[in-house]
Amino acid sequence: MASFDIQPRTRLVFGPGSSDKIAELAGSLGGRRVMVVSDAGIVDAGHFDRVASHLRSAGFEVGSFHDFAENPTSTMVDAGVAAAADFQPDLLIGLGGGSSLDCCKGMNFVFSCGGSIHDYHGVGKATTDLLPMIAVPTTAGTGSETQSFALISDAKTHVKMACGDPRAACRIAVLDPELTLTMPQSVTSLTGIDAISHALETYVTRRRNAISITYSRRAFGLLASSFARVLASPEDVEARGNMQLGASLAGMAIETSMLGAAHATANPLTARHNIVHGQAVGLMLPAVIRFNGTQHADWYMELLREIDPETASKLRTQDAPDHLADVVQEWVQSAGLATSLDELSIPSSDIGLFVEDALQQWTGTFNPIALDEDTTRALYREVA
Repeated sequence: MASFDIQPRTRLVFGPGSSDKIAELAGSLGGRRVMVVSDAGIVDAGHFDRVASHLRSAGFEVGSFHDFAENPTSTMVDAGVAAAADFQPDLLIGLGGGSSLDCCKGMNFVFSCGGSIHDYHGVGKATTDLLPMIAVPTTAGTGSETQSFALISDAKTHVKMACGDPRAACRIAVLDPELTLTMPQSVTSLTGIDAISHALETYVTRRRNAISITYSRRAFGLLASSFARVLASPEDVEARGNMQLGASLAGMAIETSMLGAAHATANPLTARHNIVHGQAVGLMLPAVIRFNGTQHADWYMELLREIDPETASKLRTQDAPDHLADVVQEWVQSAGLATSLDELSIPSSDIGLFVEDALQQWTGTFNPIALDEDTTRALYREVA
């Protein structure tokens, strides 16, 4: 059995309307000067004003930073650190999707410890305690609220830097499914596929263990049963809540088991062609399931039993990966996402570059079957 060392660091507060408790929760951490990090879309949706109003009514001084975008870069983090230096917060709140949460964590590393975000690329490089942080996700995708990692892109190379440290974990994550009702359909699709990919990848990594398996499997059950519901009925708060919980549980699985080849092969598509992460990973995931299934069909059968025990009972174990890959492909298509490089107008002549990039990705080292040039090229060829 795989060994593990896990200490959950994040308090989860879940339920419709739970974000209305933000002032009470902030007060429990002792801060009085709160900086809220949220992107422009969150401001336009009214979420920032709502949270800031609760905080100000309770006597908090509220600062803000909004000048960043999807896939936050090192330059955006620098701008956020400058804003924090002017305001001098004693508590940070990341409000929004994964980009808001990651940018906030990235700011926390540099504001608290100095240097630049590049100094924290890797694991365990914080030099002192970070400011307490509260995560208030408005999407159900990255699971960043339950992870100690921030993903920040280098502004020049566009390479994604995973910056992780136990001290970067959020003290509190507020999961209010009502906040996800304002997500555009495209964001619901992209973040939902991202969350599903996390549950599937964490279940089969080299570092899988009793705890990660528990988180991954339950996350997959919640996500698989609710994804079609939120696409068909965006106002379904129960389904939205299941997606949020599933994404957070998958984030907890990432914390102890990491990810795999789908993310390793997706990241070069984002870096070189600016393909949105949920689209990129959704494109690669079915091919990776089939690839890993050549040696670990039993694991994918376990996941299939979680969501469709009747079908699973009629299948041979060796057929489970293909069936599950087909299910995932149907989800990707139903979400209106592309299932080939050609649909994304990406020339197959770029595959050689993608292979080089993918083999440098940290996440690929955790895939249950080692990646090499031939197998990685085959994955891209399958989706060409």
